[in-house]
Amino acid sequence: FEVPTDGPDGKEQDGTLEWDATTLVLVRVHAGGRTGLGYTYGDVSAATFARSQLVPVIEGASVGSPAALSRRMAARMRNAGRPGVGAMALSAVDVALWDL
Repeated sequence: FEVPTDGPDGKEQDGTLEWDATTLVLVRVHAGGRTGLGYTYGDVSAATFARSQLVPVIEGASVGSPAALSRRMAARMRNAGRPGVGAMALSAVDVALWDL
């Protein structure tokens, strides 16, 4: 989702960067008739990363231990990059798992 800013002239800034919208990546995990919700802000590439690198780890897995799944996702990310977009994607999926 892209959320426009409501700052002066439709822009916001933090002293180093100026922007006119914030992108939110929403993650929904379905298991056992329940839905867990997680989100992060960042580029849409976080959603692509989650789909390609993280969903294969949790798809069909038991969701009874979110911490174990988080460790498995982190291991899967080893060569794809843990900081930045990878960390944002992992955080959103992790929160969705804990929300179940």
